[in-house]
Amino acid sequence: MEEIRKSIRTIPDFPKEGIMFRDITTLLNTPKAFKKTMDYFMIRYKGRKIDKIVGIESRGFIFGGALAYLLGVGFVPIRKKGKLPGDKTSVTYDLEYGTDTVEVHTDAISPGENVLVIDDLIATGGTCLAACQLIENLGGKIVECAFLVDLPELKGTEKLKNKGYDIFSLVDFEGD
Repeated sequence: MEEIRKSIRTIPDFPKEGIMFRDITTLLNTPKAFKKTMDYFMIRYKGRKIDKIVGIESRGFIFGGALAYLLGVGFVPIRKKGKLPGDKTSVTYDLEYGTDTVEVHTDAISPGENVLVIDDLIATGGTCLAACQLIENLGGKIVECAFLVDLPELKGTEKLKNKGYDIFSLVDFEGD
């Protein structure tokens, strides 16, 4: 995992002072690190009963799409409001200063389907909780929520676990 961790660039004070931004673009453009990342996810989920993989906009699309292909299952994008053309359902959730909304097509997940949620990073957990609510509103069952990066000090993983979700992340960055 250290190779994966080292392939993620840290940019101090972005997008604002005091934030240590974890830039995964350096991992994505390093073939060996990206392959190793996908191999770890593949090993973890191969053989598990997963019908769909949900990727959260936008970097969750990268890992979710690739993993859905590797596992031979469907991929479902969860998008920000106004980006999906068909019949959709939405959930609005709280941010630090305001709210945001995510949506999914109403025909994307059928009742009883087992769903893996994936995103690049877990911070406060708000977006992932909203995604899980959308999936469950459509009758899907959350198998696990997977992330490349966890930022434990922001307590998102703790929040998701407290709601009963299983969580997996490949690397964490605690206060560094």
